[in-house]
Order: sequence, then C-alpha cells, then structure tokens
Amino acid sequence: MNGHSKLLDLVGPRESVELLDALKRGATRRDLLAMLAAGGMRLSAAAGVAGTALSAQAQTPRRGGRLRVASATAAISDTLDPSKMANQTDYSRGTMLYNGLTVLDGSLTPQPALAESFTTKDAKTWIFKLRKGVVFHDGKPLQPADVVFSLMRHKDAATASKAKALAEQIESVEASGPGEVTITLAAPNADLPVVLGTFNFLIVKDGTTDFSTGIGTGPFRLKEFKPGVRSIVVRNTSYWKPGQPYLDEIEFVGISDDGARVNALLSGDMDLVASVNPRAVERVRSTPGYTIFSTQSGQYSDLIMRKDAGPGANPDFVLAMKYLFDREQMRKAIALGHAVVANDQPIDPSNRFYFAGCPKRPYDPERAKFHLKKTNVGSTRIPVVTSPVAMYSVEMALVLQQAGQRIGLNLDVKRMPADGYWSNHWLNSPVGFGNVNPRPSVDTLLTQFFKSDAAWNGSRWKNPKFDQLLLAARAETDQAKRTQMYADMQVLIHDEAGVGIPLFLESIDGHSTRLKGLRPIPLGGLMGYSFAEHVWLDA
Repeated sequence: MNGHSKLLDLVGPRESVELLDALKRGATRRDLLAMLAAGGMRLSAAAGVAGTALSAQAQTPRRGGRLRVASATAAISDTLDPSKMANQTDYSRGTMLYNGLTVLDGSLTPQPALAESFTTKDAKTWIFKLRKGVVFHDGKPLQPADVVFSLMRHKDAATASKAKALAEQIESVEASGPGEVTITLAAPNADLPVVLGTFNFLIVKDGTTDFSTGIGTGPFRLKEFKPGVRSIVVRNTSYWKPGQPYLDEIEFVGISDDGARVNALLSGDMDLVASVNPRAVERVRSTPGYTIFSTQSGQYSDLIMRKDAGPGANPDFVLAMKYLFDREQMRKAIALGHAVVANDQPIDPSNRFYFAGCPKRPYDPERAKFHLKKTNVGSTRIPVVTSPVAMYSVEMALVLQQAGQRIGLNLDVKRMPADGYWSNHWLNSPVGFGNVNPRPSVDTLLTQFFKSDAAWNGSRWKNPKFDQLLLAARAETDQAKRTQMYADMQVLIHDEAGVGIPLFLESIDGHSTRLKGLRPIPLGGLMGYSFAEHVWLDA
C-alpha cells in the first residue's frame, strides 16, 4: 500500500487533500500536527497521520524544475541518430527524444510503448498495433511508415547501423493496416519485442536523413546539441504519457574524469552523475544532501586481443593473459566489492541462461607462463591500450602488468584520454580494453559482440559452430534446449574467443537527495539510461 492509500484510510479523501495541499504550500510537520489537533485528533494519532502525509507527498511527482546531469562520456562523435548510438551518453539522450515500439521494465520484460500491443502465433510473423494520438515534436502524427523506415534502415549497409547484426533477422516490415505494422523474420525469434526495446531501434520520422534536430515522439524536445559538450532538452507538452515528464528542462553533459564528475555533484553544479568510482562512494554518502544509486547488471570491461593482428593471433597468448587475471583481487581492490567475479564469457550470474557449469578459470601464473613460452613473445614490449572511460580498465591493466612482470611478460600500459577513445582505439588496438553496457537478452549480447560478422566483435573471433548455435537458439521455443545451446556458446567463448572478462560491474550513480523517482533497470546506470521521463525534483 502506498502513502496515498494509507492516508485515505486514516483520514478520508477530503482531509487527505487538505493535508497534501498544505504541504504543497510549504506546511511543516508541526503545521500538520496543529491542523489535526484543531480537528480534535489526539497527538499520538496526529503524529502518525502527519508522517503518512509527508511520506505520501514524497512519493508524489512534482512538476517543474531543471535537472543537471553528467554522464561519463562525451565525444565529437556524439549522435542523435539511434542507429549510431553506442554509449551511455547517446542512450540517455536517445530516451529523452525518442520512443521505441516497446520499452524494457525492471525485469527486462518488454512492455508496450509506441506499440500498444504486439502478438505472434509462430514467433516469426509479428503484428504491432500502434498507439493512437502520438505525434512527433513537429506535430506530425505517428504512422506505420515511420516504423517501416526506422526498422528497415538498419538493414541498409549505407546506414552503418550499430544494430545491423540484429536487424539482419528482419525479412520485411510492412504497413498492414491503419495503425498496424507486420514484421516478418527470416526465422522465429521469441525475443523480438525485447530486441525492439533496445536503444538503436528507437523510432524516427519516415525519410529522416538529418538527425541534428532530434525530432522524435519522446518526453523531451531538443533545445541545444553540441556534440562532445552538452545538450539541453525541454518538456514535450504533447507527450503521449499523461502527466509526464515531470521536469521542465534537462542539461546533459559528459565529464570523462571520475573525480571531476563527483566534484561537480558535491559542489552543486550537477544534480545527478553517472559512473561514480567505488572509492568515492563513501565521500558522496557522507556529504549531507547527496546519496548513491546502485544497479547490479551484466556490464563488463573486457581485455580484447585481436585474433587477426598482433599477439592475439596466437591462442597461447590469449590463454596466458586469461590466466593472469586475479579476479578476486580485482573485485576487492579495484571494484571495492561493487562487482561479481566473471569467467571470460559475457553472461552474468543473474541471467536465467547463465551456465554455472562452465569451468572456472583460476589465477594461475604458472599456467600463464607455460602458454607464454609457447608463443615466443619473450620480452617483446606489448602495448595494452586502456582509458578511464572503459570502467576500471586502467586499474585492471596495471594489475595485469604487475602479474606479467613476474613471468617475464612485458606489458606496456597505454592510458588514453577518454575523448575519442571509442572511435580511435576501441576495436582498432591489437590488445586493449573495451566496455560493454548490459544488453536486454542473451541473443542481443551474443549477436552484437560475438557473431562472426558483428560490427562490435572486438577480437574478430570467427566460429561457424557458434554462429549456427546462435541462430538455432534464437528460433528454439523449447526452454531446456535453448538453455543448453546458450551453455554451449558460453563454453566456446570461454575457451576460444579473444576476450578476457574478469568482473561484472555494478553501475554506481550519485545524486542529490532532492532527486526522486530513480529505480534500477539492469540495462545499466541512470535507470537503464531512461531516467529522464521518470524523475522529479523535490522542492
């Protein structure tokens, strides 16, 4: 029972409205007690009612106010094109301006968004009924043609969509009636509504080629966008969700330095900051007026060893590096407990398809030394590219460097600035770190990062058996068989792929206690990057 219901039960509808109105006008707890006492209520009972009224008011979203938010990334490559979005800054901005056909809730279950319903009989042909009365920021009504265009553009190589590997399963998207779209897949996929709830599949206007104005159907309209600097959005007064959003305006910036982000929060320059370093958690918590919001998820930073270039082309080098991960030390010393140990495959223990039976890879310098000797690398200096923008990667690389020195491995840690890291270094360096935000389903994660032709397959690992299993699992409706297929794929990645995954990381955000409405969505921090339409500021 929420605060409103309790208050109604205690004093009735008329009195509850009077109490909440008094609070909105600035009444204190003492004022409430006086009001209740004047009505003949005993002091002990009045104290309980006053407390319930204060609680009810705290749960009531307040309209108005300007929120200042800092994410951990900013680059000249920042984009308003959903097909190009690739990091938390893009995702957060995307959910301010656009909507998808579906949206994922706190259990990553797809819920209706621009589609008020979605049905299928065979998981291959899907019918999406569009919500009536939805308009774009420029007043144009949402039509099936907008959905057809938005989804099919990912299949066009010229779009260079980050979701091309996911979109390949879509055979056709057609307007099948007024306010209705039919999506036909090449093979059944029971997860299609989950896939369509991801950031790259946000819906744009039919024919859009210039995305600089950010015209969508989302809760906010674009006021200013300076890539790599900041964006400002203002309330969309025509938003299709009654009463939302609550805020008038959001200023959104990227601050790549961990310390600078926390300083901006605690100095009052920001109201909400993403990716707080665990070492700063107690500092934030001990500062009056500020607190921490944590989300455990499948996020990870991974060591990527390209199998088509550099030392990673030798499988023994890859194994040597994986045996050098002292995972428990990293969990305690680097993440300060804000993580769980991982096992060089990307499915985290909270996932229903996690395979606990995959052999745990220990920290074993002797086995690392054995494999290293077989590579003939010797004392050759091996650059390991890293950046603070890939969470904990600098610290992980330094721990690896120390472990390598003990077995004669000469790792040269190259710390790169956050600006431009994703476009210049990630996917390009023979040995270096990346960071993967949580994905809504196993199929999405494996398709985007491990399928042979995936754009984000960092290590260029190509395994036809894996690709076949991935397609078969997608179409498999027998849960037990699907579980076994995903287990087999986790083992293949653990054994063969050129990635080392030591930890699954907790997303830690810091915010002013005035900020209300945050709740965890395990796609990542900032409420799965969808905080904008849900939060409000207390007076």
